[in-house]
Amino acid sequence: MTHRTVGHPAGLPDDLHARVATPTPACPVEITLAALHGRWTTLVVRELLRGDRSYSELRTALPALSDKVLSERLAQLGAAGVVSRDRRPGWPPRVRYALTPRGRRLGPVLQALWDWGAEAPAPTG
Repeated sequence: MTHRTVGHPAGLPDDLHARVATPTPACPVEITLAALHGRWTTLVVRELLRGDRSYSELRTALPALSDKVLSERLAQLGAAGVVSRDRRPGWPPRVRYALTPRGRRLGPVLQALWDWGAEAPAPTG
């Protein structure tokens, strides 16, 4: 079977989205970057890669993260189909956050970003 990048420079898929001259919201790379956009987003995903968490467990794991930003990131990740919110009945209500199957697939993506960044030369200045 022929690999889909045969005949293309390394890393470029044979896909119409790879042939555009300007960024488009339908581009798979742009979709991924939009899902991970924002400070703290990757750290929230990292914590959820370790297992489902309550809001307070996420706050404990990321103590410098404000409630406002954590709420925004969870909403953003939920809208992107990365995180699911499970509310259990009772008082007080119990809410757990977990990665969806789509969200769990971000693990290797984050690892690749880490690996690439770890190879970068140290910043100057």
